[in-house]
Amino acid sequence: MSQGLPRSWSQALPLERIAWIRADRWIGFEQSGAALARLENLLTYPPRDRMPCLLIYGETGMGKTKIVRKFERDHPPKFSQVTGVDHRPVVVAQVPSEPIERDLYRELMASMGAPAMVGGTLAREKDICRSLLRTVGAKMIILDEVNGMLAGTFRQQRIFLNAIRFLANDLRIPLVCAGTDLARQALLTDAQLAERFEAFHLKPWQNDAAFAGLLKSFERILPLREASDLNSGEARERIHKLTSGVTARIFRLIETAAEDAVRSGKERLDADSFGDNLVLPLVSMTQTSRRRGKPVQQRVGA
Repeated sequence: MSQGLPRSWSQALPLERIAWIRADRWIGFEQSGAALARLENLLTYPPRDRMPCLLIYGETGMGKTKIVRKFERDHPPKFSQVTGVDHRPVVVAQVPSEPIERDLYRELMASMGAPAMVGGTLAREKDICRSLLRTVGAKMIILDEVNGMLAGTFRQQRIFLNAIRFLANDLRIPLVCAGTDLARQALLTDAQLAERFEAFHLKPWQNDAAFAGLLKSFERILPLREASDLNSGEARERIHKLTSGVTARIFRLIETAAEDAVRSGKERLDADSFGDNLVLPLVSMTQTSRRRGKPVQQRVGA
């Protein structure tokens, strides 16, 4: 789905079209739709003693954070004239750079718009965080970048995992974690938590019908004045090889090629749009250096 796409690009200036290409937007695909459906199912789950939890994991760039933010936008806070409180069904926070229990509560409170506490005890901050989550009517907590907990010591990890398990038990709401495969490994170290978590793996794209559908979506929304051909066998193979099937790389590669097509006046994308003359973003530096026969250091400085 595109956002803000003008009806016609016939009179749009090149810089206007480039600005549209660079803008962040949501494009749905099969895996993201399945993850969102699973989140919707959890949101309506009735309270119980052992709430089900979900881990969304995959390698960097597979779209975990975009899925989380899309779900958050779909369930925005609603201000209550009666209570004077923003009711917030979905509370999203990023796991702190070091797995410290106090920082977890502070991240959650910040995501609810609460002012920072100064000088409070850990127990006090924990109680206030729990109280706020109840006050805003939280029905789900989502913790992004959970793999960050591995930056701490084993003891810090155990305390942190105990803290998030306590919140899920105490509030009787689903807990969702998102991160890389390291996040899955981290959760597996806590047998009680691991038993509750369903794992949803965002897998890299294969050069198949689903991938063809994604490229067709780009063909429909890109602000180019000529029809593109991203689904020829050669174009699909080049795009897949250059990006290793990683969603963020695919998006950035096509956006860069589209911008180049606008600037050059070509106004369409095809297999030739992804040749060696294109500055390839978010493509593995190791892969690029092997393909061109240059040292990695030279590629970075190119």
